[in-house]
Amino acid sequence: MAPRLLVLSASAGAGHLRAAQAVELALRELAPDAQVENHDVLQLTNAAFRRLYGKAYLELVDHAPHALGWMYDHLDRQHGAPHADRLRYLVQKLNLAPLLALLKRGPWDAFVSTHFLPAEMIAAAKKRRRLAAPQLTVTTDFDTHRLWVNEPCERYFTATADGAAWLAACGVARERITVSGIPIHPLFAQKKGRAGCLERLGLAGDRPIVVQLAGGFGVGPLEEIWRELLALPMGLELVVVAGRNEAAKKKLERIAVPARHRAHVLGFTDQIDELFAVADLLVSKPGGLTTSEALARGVPMAIVNPIPGQESRNSDFLLENGAAIKVHHVATLAGKVGALLADPARLKRLRANAKALGRPQAAYDVARAALELAGASGTGRTAAIGATR
Repeated sequence: MAPRLLVLSASAGAGHLRAAQAVELALRELAPDAQVENHDVLQLTNAAFRRLYGKAYLELVDHAPHALGWMYDHLDRQHGAPHADRLRYLVQKLNLAPLLALLKRGPWDAFVSTHFLPAEMIAAAKKRRRLAAPQLTVTTDFDTHRLWVNEPCERYFTATADGAAWLAACGVARERITVSGIPIHPLFAQKKGRAGCLERLGLAGDRPIVVQLAGGFGVGPLEEIWRELLALPMGLELVVVAGRNEAAKKKLERIAVPARHRAHVLGFTDQIDELFAVADLLVSKPGGLTTSEALARGVPMAIVNPIPGQESRNSDFLLENGAAIKVHHVATLAGKVGALLADPARLKRLRANAKALGRPQAAYDVARAALELAGASGTGRTAAIGATR
């Protein structure tokens, strides 16, 4: 009988959903007969809770990032805060009845969570013997936060050795931890010819190509960064991706471009893998998925405006490993980027370091483990699921 696998995430930022999609695609490729469902758990709740977890997160990113960073660090304590954890779980349980119904609907042979919210709900049900199928938890930043530790969980996948060490310090047995990298779309594991990518993207490729990203939701100081890039004295081919922020895209399109540059303003695109295949430099916030995609293609980064907390830690990882430069103030971006592009030897070193860090096969590593556990345990077929309470 074909295995049934449930992939779960939460749309608190776009990266968790993209990681879930990557795992789903890898599962479908490796096991075409498998029954795979992929759900955003925030679509299985009420509007108020969805706003708290999704929109409120983006509003904090835009208007109070340091508060978000403080909260992130405060919650990342080795032994946690049991009372706060119990209260958080109770609130989640009261607002996620449809998720509990989905879990009960099974039988499932394995669960894969790319956000700690569904991972915590599954672990709680397993602890109460309401679920028996194995769970795989997949982290989506380069440093692993304590909130990802939800026991019981059969396997944890983390991006780095440091992340694995922190999981172990929080009580997870080493044999259940795999350093896999962060799952990215299987397209990033495919080699792409430069000429073909340039043609499909409508790029000339006769000068350095610099790509500016703002995440799937198009947040941050897009216009200020774009103006700094346009101020660079050397002729460049510049590409800015505004994501789903249509208002920002229209603003960017109205900005005059100096004759020495070629400029392309894009909205949401599914061609990031090809953009990174031809890019000489990425200017971006260091989100876990964006960073992993860039590393898979060997693209060095100029880090701007990292969100305090997970992205500041991602920034540290890139800088420690010589795969990026950091721009502390947007007003200094043109100078720092210009100096890097004028130093081909340094740029080459950054590119080599980035390529060495890339883990383009991470989604396949997770998918293989999920299929193995689903087949080995057999628990999803045999164990009844009681009332999830």
